[in-house]
Amino acid sequence: MASIGIFDSGSGGLSVYRELVKVLPEERYLYFSDNAHCPYGEKTPEYIQDRGRAITDILLGMGADIIVVACNTATAAAIATLREEYPAVPFIGMEPAVKPAALGTRTGTIGVLATAGTLKGSKYLKTRGLYEDDVRIVEHVGQGFVELVENGILDGPEAESTVRASLQPLLDAGADTIVLGCTHYPFLQPVIQRLAGPDVQVIDPAPAVARQTVRVLQERGIPTGEGPFSVDLYFSGEPDSLQRIFALVSHV
Repeated sequence: MASIGIFDSGSGGLSVYRELVKVLPEERYLYFSDNAHCPYGEKTPEYIQDRGRAITDILLGMGADIIVVACNTATAAAIATLREEYPAVPFIGMEPAVKPAALGTRTGTIGVLATAGTLKGSKYLKTRGLYEDDVRIVEHVGQGFVELVENGILDGPEAESTVRASLQPLLDAGADTIVLGCTHYPFLQPVIQRLAGPDVQVIDPAPAVARQTVRVLQERGIPTGEGPFSVDLYFSGEPDSLQRIFALVSHV
């Protein structure tokens, strides 16, 4: 049985946890929500690196065999530093799902919804550079999306108006494929899909991250399976948001 550490700025990483449990159902999970410091999107890379170190130390102290950085902004700002400073620890980061979007678009235009930190990060910029000669890539910060999720507002008029404000410019630009570049955003996917319409594909990268975690565990020879399954939740702020979203993913 593997001990899988997961961290995010808040509850968004539970969208990755939900996919991990599907492919690794008999492991021990340690989830850390850094919600006292959420959102990360406007924080400096140095600040996020410091938080990444602190959380990594906590998860390793709890016995984590592998750490999933279930946050696009933290991946962009901190994962290279964490890999350098903790060379014995396998880290899994979020991959911008630009490749499947570029391969699947019919209009030749794809939209990326992400935080400002992710859109400025070298990981995303490198990925975008591989495909921007072949497809048109339009971007928009999901303004207020993280706050909606952290407050448990996943549907209704407020969610719709907030989502529409950031989604509509991508649709107006002709995007027929929308990449979700923040782990909070999949919790708003039903609203995003409804507003975008049935002809627009919305891509959540979490399933691919879960598959990569399986591959790295196998490559490292870390035993998996044979349980018992368990999950422990940790948080730097108030527990309400994390517990609310965890109750949702636990019933999927």
